[in-house]
Amino acid sequence: MATFPSIDADYGASKKAAPRVRQVQFGSGYSQRATFGLNLDPKVWTLQWENRTATDANTIEDFLEARRGVESFNWSPPDDNATYKWICKEWTKTMPYSNLFNISATFEQVFET
Repeated sequence: MATFPSIDADYGASKKAAPRVRQVQFGSGYSQRATFGLNLDPKVWTLQWENRTATDANTIEDFLEARRGVESFNWSPPDDNATYKWICKEWTKTMPYSNLFNISATFEQVFET
């Protein structure tokens, strides 16, 4: 299993959580909720690397392209020391200045063995 290159993302990264919940609404206004599935709360991180050298930008982009959005990789979120499995189905690379690049990517947590 590949590990994401040790190039830290910029500050301002955002984490989205959307626990899997099933809800039943009864006629009296009463509702009942229950979690659904084994892996209840996959995370999604939106990350940016701004004003990076061509070397760093190419390292990130080459790594993501090699996974083609389907192969998972190991990565540690900025708020956690543990390593989890992720996929990246989309990213954007721009060149705002000469020889400097910006990359934005969305990492989705997956649960595999």
